Amino acid sequence: MQSKTLLIKNGKIETMSAQGCVEGDILIQDGKIVQVGGNLSGRFDDVQVIDAEGHYITPGLVEAHSHVGMWESSIGFEGEDSNEAIAPNTAWVRGIDGFNPNDIAVHEALAMGVITVATGPGSANVLGGSFVALKLYGDCVDDMIIQDPIAMKCAFGENPKRVYNYQKKMPTTRMGTAAVLREALVQAQSYMQKHEQAAAEGKPAPDRDLKHEALVPVLRGEIPLKAHVHRADDIFTAIRIAKEFGIRITLDHCTEGHLIADRVAACGFPAIVGPSFGHRSKFELKEKSFTTAGILARAGVKVAITTDANVLPQSSLPLMAAMAVSEGLDAHEGLRAITINPAEILGLDARIGSLEAGKDADVVIWNTHPFAIDGKPLYVIVDGCLVAGTKLS
Repeated sequence: MQSKTLLIKNGKIETMSAQGCVEGDILIQDGKIVQVGGNLSGRFDDVQVIDAEGHYITPGLVEAHSHVGMWESSIGFEGEDSNEAIAPNTAWVRGIDGFNPNDIAVHEALAMGVITVATGPGSANVLGGSFVALKLYGDCVDDMIIQDPIAMKCAFGENPKRVYNYQKKMPTTRMGTAAVLREALVQAQSYMQKHEQAAAEGKPAPDRDLKHEALVPVLRGEIPLKAHVHRADDIFTAIRIAKEFGIRITLDHCTEGHLIADRVAACGFPAIVGPSFGHRSKFELKEKSFTTAGILARAGVKVAITTDANVLPQSSLPLMAAMAVSEGLDAHEGLRAITINPAEILGLDARIGSLEAGKDADVVIWNTHPFAIDGKPLYVIVDGCLVAGTKLS
């Protein structure tokens, strides 16, 4: 993309930073935000001016847990690339290799202001593979990546039990799921230690094992386990194993988190809550509620919202945050839950999630407040370039 100097004027800017809400302008150069403030002035070469006319401006929306582009719209098996459901541990598969940037759901999400997602494997396996963080503008995934890997998917609860009960192999119980995960982490620890020892002694490295190698960044604290957990007991098991191995996790879905909010807050791990809309399709969703995000946030948990796309359309992310706000989540926290909070959870907040000098110029100008039922982007700006919005249609 070719970006030039862009000056957005006269907006209600929800910066998602310590600067708060600002009525004024945003100056963008070379794909980065240069300045945010009231009535910016000066002479700029080759400047494009957008008059926001008092409309709301937010950072590009961010989702920290998605399968968009992995489970394609309008197609069955041929487009289902999110679960390699043949072994409980498939840690070495990579979301980057299953993502299709030409899926219509990707384009619809971008048009609704969702610029950055972490997308990857589903929850059929105890260890499903690595997630990738990328921007939803482009036609080749390699050019869209922000960080790969960004997390390692693991799953507790009903899904791996169901998949492997059908196959008549472990795990068919919650005990088995925890045991498979522990075994994989121990094996990866041994693999990592052998490679480190060989390097320290100047000896040839042992043969590579991609299954173990994929878990080394988790053990080193470079990326978290992205833990699919709905029920309270599964949340506690995920926390227990994380503490045993001294690793980071995120509590994804966290459906019964509101029942144990103080315990979740005490563990210090963030929650990526949802999808909270729709039918309670299995037993572990019986407590599903839009109140969960607000209760967790008030308890002190860092909360982000997920659509779990394609369970819900990726483009519905602002609507899901609005629904959480309607059920008790503070409105400002609702915006944080789809901007700076997921950026911080992903460890990408130095680049995205707020409108501050030095950050990527990912900006959405809305026709009204993004939580309004008729809220739509007038302009979607990625790295300083106008790429979508009703004003460009």
